[in-house]
Amino acid sequence: MDPVSQTDVVNLVIGLAVLALILYRQMQTRPVRANLRLSLILAIVGVVELTQFLQRQHHDDTTVIAALAGSLVLAAVLGAVRAATVRVWVAGGQAMRQGTWLTTVLWLVSLAIHLGYDYLVDGKGAQAGLGTASLTLYFAVTYAIQGLILQWRAQRITAQPDTRAPAASP
Repeated sequence: MDPVSQTDVVNLVIGLAVLALILYRQMQTRPVRANLRLSLILAIVGVVELTQFLQRQHHDDTTVIAALAGSLVLAAVLGAVRAATVRVWVAGGQAMRQGTWLTTVLWLVSLAIHLGYDYLVDGKGAQAGLGTASLTLYFAVTYAIQGLILQWRAQRITAQPDTRAPAASP
C-alpha cells in the first residue's frame, strides 16, 4: 500500500470514529446547549487533515475549492434536514433533545453522499482522496448546522408562554 492510500485509510478511520461518537451522542437524551465546542474541535482536526492532503502533491486549486465548496454545502443542507428528525421538548424548564432512528440513518446517508460526491467529482483524478481528507471537516460543518438549528428550535419552544393552568395556591 503506498503512502497516499495509507493516509486515506487513516483519514477514513478517524472519520468513522468521529461518526461513531456523534451517533452515540445523538441517540442519548441530552439538554440542548449553545455549545459548538465539538464542532470547533472537529473543524480544527479536519483542517489539519485537509492541509496534510493538500501538501502531499500538486492539486488543481480551482477543482479543490469547487469540490470542497460543494461538499460543505451538502453538509449544511444535510445537517438542516437531519435536525428536523431530532426530538426536542422541554422537561423541568430545560430544552432536551434526542435523535431518532431516522437521525441515525441520515447520518449514514450523509457519509455515503459525502464520499459518493467526492468520487463523482474527481475520485480517480488528481484530487483522489479529497473526500476522506475532508471527512472530519464535513462532519464539523454538518454537526454545527444541525446544532444551531436545534438551538433555534429549543429557544422557540422555551420562549412560548406556558398555557397550562397555574397550580392552585393553598
